[in-house]
Amino acid sequence: MTTSLNELEAQLATLKQVATKAIAATDTLEQLEQLRVGYLGKKGQLSQILRGMGQLAAEDRPRIGSLANVVKESLQASLDGKRSYLQEAQIQAQLESETLDVTMPGVYSPIGRVHPINSTIDRVLDIFVGLGYTVATGPEMETDYYNFEALNTPADHPARDMQDTFYLPDGNLLRTHTSSVQIHYMEDSEPPIRIVAPGRCYRRDTVDATHAAVFYQIEILAVDEGLTFTDLKGTIKVFLEEMFGEDLPIRFRASYFPFTEPSAEVDVQWQGRWLEVMGCGMVDPNVLKSVGYDPEVYTGFAAGFGVERFAMVLHQIDDIRRLYNSDLRFLQQF
Repeated sequence: MTTSLNELEAQLATLKQVATKAIAATDTLEQLEQLRVGYLGKKGQLSQILRGMGQLAAEDRPRIGSLANVVKESLQASLDGKRSYLQEAQIQAQLESETLDVTMPGVYSPIGRVHPINSTIDRVLDIFVGLGYTVATGPEMETDYYNFEALNTPADHPARDMQDTFYLPDGNLLRTHTSSVQIHYMEDSEPPIRIVAPGRCYRRDTVDATHAAVFYQIEILAVDEGLTFTDLKGTIKVFLEEMFGEDLPIRFRASYFPFTEPSAEVDVQWQGRWLEVMGCGMVDPNVLKSVGYDPEVYTGFAAGFGVERFAMVLHQIDDIRRLYNSDLRFLQQF
């Protein structure tokens, strides 16, 4: 069946009219794309109409070709205009859905606070870093050598009775002090050294108002030529005055530690009585030998203290257990 010029013209006119109405009626970009493919695609209705041009006389083909271009340009313009409209509407709808009503009350989120143990550690480290010390850390699980033997505390030493603690099946143990950090650091460094070592420690202490089985400790170590007990005492005095103020009564008492000689304990006035807050002393020559230092050339001093004790004095806390109970009524005071 042949197709006449008038029939093709009528088909193009009908296509333009129907497609224009369909484009105007669509309300999504997906539907619009389907219309574009259905009308103007390679297998679309316009292409199907143009296949009939082969049956026209040669002089009529340019007329249909020109008319088809007009229809195509018209539909393309309608598609572009509708696409722009739908895209703008989509953006506007998204803006409206994401608009924040600033007049509505916000969701309350309580402000966090630094735990008194952490704030005390930060305060101590700030002081010692200001004095030229380097922060050093080490593992909480230690070998017997680093926790005891290298610190002049062999297996048969009576001082172990106070610290024999949590042993693991493989023979390792949970460290009882951060003194082990000093051994690690000295093995890897040459004098002069000045370090401050914070960390968590474990002992089988009976829990009461001033003792805990798990606690935080900070130790300092200085090794150099010519260091004396006077340097140790002066360092501790400056530190405690920076920590608690110059009017806090302080006293040194002779004591014993296997890794320092001579040794002392330091007390501060707390709630009308003396409270031990730290131990200190000159590094025992055997400890220096264990890390390869010559005790005839170098001397050193060390000191260690429990962070919880310092927090108790600093904030006038009457029971160490309050620091671990996670009671917000208590913690919100800081």
